[in-house]
Amino acid sequence: MFPVHPSRTLTFLGAVGVIVGLSGCGAAKVEQQDYTSDMARLREEIQAGDRQLAARIDSTNTTVGDHSRRLDALDQELQAFRSEYNVSIEKVRGMLKFNVPVYFEFASSELREADRPVLDRFAGVVKEYYPGALVAVEGFTDPAGSAAYNQRLGQRRAEAVREYLGTAGGFTGERVKAISYGESRNRQVVPGAKGPGEDGLENRRVALVIDHAAVATDEIAALR
Repeated sequence: MFPVHPSRTLTFLGAVGVIVGLSGCGAAKVEQQDYTSDMARLREEIQAGDRQLAARIDSTNTTVGDHSRRLDALDQELQAFRSEYNVSIEKVRGMLKFNVPVYFEFASSELREADRPVLDRFAGVVKEYYPGALVAVEGFTDPAGSAAYNQRLGQRRAEAVREYLGTAGGFTGERVKAISYGESRNRQVVPGAKGPGEDGLENRRVALVIDHAAVATDEIAALR
């Protein structure tokens, strides 16, 4: 075996150290580059998420704003309806009940010409604000005559208004139903008042009901 000179040994070890050092530096640089790249991707993902969240918030704010404006418009429309036609409006379990001044002559189910404008206005409210809602027409009579006769007369009155809403308002048959309450005592506007003549006119009437809770897709779920 040949003797190894100490200086050569040191030179060899130094070279190995340099190689190891260079390898360590290279690995450190690679790790730093990977870290920087990962952080850049993470930052971009966070920013993208922030943009999506901001877009959803803007969309929600727009929807809420539109809904609020339609509620305000509906309130104004109903206030005008009340004042122009002396209509009373009640909110009952997801429904709006309109007590309208639509009256009938004694023993008659013929719709009066003077009462058509209020029905036109009602139809406009339904089409604009409750396009998918169901509508019920309730027919009433005064207590003159038998209960059976008045039940049939109330039905004919409700059917007359239902037919008018279908023709003038464009409502399909399945959207509007006619119901008779006849001479029901608890529904008489002026208890006991009856004809012939003008007496009992307030009891010979119809009421209109918008059932907006029956349709889940209705735009406006409640009236403030």
